Amino acid sequence: MHVDEFNRELLAFLAAATTPFHAVEALVTRLQAAGFTPLPAEQAWPLKAGGRYYLTRNDSSLIAFTVGTECPPEAGMRMVGAHTDSPCLMVKPTPEKRRAGYFQLGVEVYGGALLNPWFDRDLSLAGRVSFADGGGVLRTATVDFRRPLAVIPSLAIHLDREANQSRSINPQTDILPVLSLQADAALPSFRELLRERVLEEHPDCGVAEVLDYELSFYDTQPPALVGLHSEFVASARLDNLLSCFTGLQSLLAADGRQSCLLVCNDHEEVGSLSTAGAQGPMLLSTLRRMVPDETALARLVAQSVMISADNAHGIHPNYADRHDDNHGPLLNAGPVIKINANQRYATNAETAGLFRLLAREEGVPVQSFVVRSDMGCGSTIGPITAGGTGVRTLDIGVPTFAMHSIRELAGRDDAANLSRVLRRFYNQPGPLIGNS
Repeated sequence: MHVDEFNRELLAFLAAATTPFHAVEALVTRLQAAGFTPLPAEQAWPLKAGGRYYLTRNDSSLIAFTVGTECPPEAGMRMVGAHTDSPCLMVKPTPEKRRAGYFQLGVEVYGGALLNPWFDRDLSLAGRVSFADGGGVLRTATVDFRRPLAVIPSLAIHLDREANQSRSINPQTDILPVLSLQADAALPSFRELLRERVLEEHPDCGVAEVLDYELSFYDTQPPALVGLHSEFVASARLDNLLSCFTGLQSLLAADGRQSCLLVCNDHEEVGSLSTAGAQGPMLLSTLRRMVPDETALARLVAQSVMISADNAHGIHPNYADRHDDNHGPLLNAGPVIKINANQRYATNAETAGLFRLLAREEGVPVQSFVVRSDMGCGSTIGPITAGGTGVRTLDIGVPTFAMHSIRELAGRDDAANLSRVLRRFYNQPGPLIGNS
């Protein structure tokens, strides 16, 4: 796929995937169009060679895989992992606040959000709602208002003369979005507003009462190519929907000879410990259902490789001293191998060497990232997956600016180049790593 077409589809995916629930919906739509079959958890799985399958958990995590025609799962799986969640502001269970003549909603910060960029943005609201239908049956549906509903206004410089030197943000009091001037008692409850929205989006669902929700605010500014020569991709949720999309495109381009898998987990930004997170049982239980025999499963694990794809910190021209001198990745200079001696990343010499070989075969340049020795290092689903499954793993990513901001920046060429390497990984014949 040409880089321009790749980026057109990437921007469309980012615009649709406003929450993890919507990201999984968008992934499922593309998988179904490519002939992948859903696997309900409560039913037996009639897997066959050449089959293409997917399953979801919590509506916010997804696994898609192919059963190879030449390489059955017992002979090893080529796996790519990413995550569907991003730092954001989530609506509290009883959120209504009426202060100084304005209607606001209380929010809780999800993950390690960079809060300053959330001010003065046109915000909308999306997520999942649980409700009782007319027969009293519990159901769920996604909602997305898809238009500006709220704003978090900055405090004027005249009222905080030190704002440019020392402004800090109190997440309890300073970032409540303003939705309306109508702060009187006649304003419908938030749940009633949600019920009306569910009916608008799903007119046949029969919603009688909204019971609960998982909703987050997001910036309505659409994803775009920016820069003097349109050399950058600017969007919310690049961390890590960019990797979800890249992994999907690579899986769809797999030739079917090898057994391949893509896992996109929720809750990475908050530690991954959940039923849908990488520290939960979703991946390992899927592998066990594919290969029920314990001896065969051990063979699968021993011969598999996982590439954990999550964005890397590109060297910022205004803050170049925040990087190690020899490990400052540049945007549009190739995907990045992420290395940490203390196992915050799962990469070792063997798995890094494999990625370099695959990239060389595709003519794609490769960069390295190591955090400064006097700074803390973030982590990914890579070490969690490696520790939970025993599969050899490496961490890679596309270099990015403003990670965890409401709007992040990546290079136009990097995701497409990473997709080429991942496609080679999925299609490479024979064992990926030889015996020592």
